[in-house]
Amino acid sequence: MLNRGITGIAYETVQDGEGRLPLLAPMSEVAGRMSVQVAMRFLETDYGGRGVLLSGVPGVPPADVVILGCGIVGFNAAKIAVGLGAHVTMLDINHNRLKYIDDVLHGNVITVYSNPVTVQRAVSYADVVIGAVLLAGARAPVLVTEKMVSQMKPGSVIIDVSVDQGGSVETTRPTTHAEPVYKLHNVIHYGVPNIPAAVPRTSTYALTNAVLPYIRTMASKGLRKAAEEDSALALGINLAQGVLTNEAVAAAFGMGWKSWQDMA
Repeated sequence: MLNRGITGIAYETVQDGEGRLPLLAPMSEVAGRMSVQVAMRFLETDYGGRGVLLSGVPGVPPADVVILGCGIVGFNAAKIAVGLGAHVTMLDINHNRLKYIDDVLHGNVITVYSNPVTVQRAVSYADVVIGAVLLAGARAPVLVTEKMVSQMKPGSVIIDVSVDQGGSVETTRPTTHAEPVYKLHNVIHYGVPNIPAAVPRTSTYALTNAVLPYIRTMASKGLRKAAEEDSALALGINLAQGVLTNEAVAAAFGMGWKSWQDMA
């Protein structure tokens, strides 16, 4: 795209003043909800899973679901997992998000401040680990090491939603919808980068609803004026006239960058 001089606006870096990602939110909602649906399937013994029913039944405890990150993906994953009766633990470094999760889910989720010790402890008892960590425009931090994975219960499942940003689990690699999983250390890894593509009808409507207002604004005002009037859209401009214009993306690729406002 740089060689062709394309102006590129990235959904994942359009960001408002409160740090929200309005164009990523719909797909994050879908991916978060799908992550639990996918985990349920791969916990079954037909796929080499532990043979654990997510909800449990009277007299038999439910599955332990550990969610790394309390953002949109994590919150939506937690809503579905709690609704199905799973035992859910969420970890994050943002105290306000932990408080919010505790309030809106009415104490049905255990919230834990994230650090290497608490992550290791949670992963060790998890039947399902959902990686839901995002740094806008940058690589996701690796929170779960290979050693932690090697100590997980046989047949447990990792759904790394962060894989499209590099992954939050050291042993995760991108997979496809055709071949979505692989086993390592007897743990099932699901690393499909575009989870919402499995439900394209829902995903297309959800994404279009969020994107269309921005497209209309750019079409009527032009990109420069639209970006000058909307700081969220301005942050979405990743490249223009053969130059990277997003600092985090430039750092990820070891390249230089300029502000989009410096471009003619």
